[in-house]
Amino acid sequence: MLTDEMLLDSYHMAVELKLEREFITLLLAEIHKRNLDTNSGSILH
Repeated sequence: MLTDEMLLDSYHMAVELKLEREFITLLLAEIHKRNLDTNSGSILH
């Protein structure tokens, strides 16, 4: 299990590296599940 900080770092890194959209979507779903704020304008919709 990832800590909240590790999850957010992973999300930001995945967006920066332009990894698979499905992977980023999974990370974002977990971020929302934990009610975390990405503090980023790069959220995928």
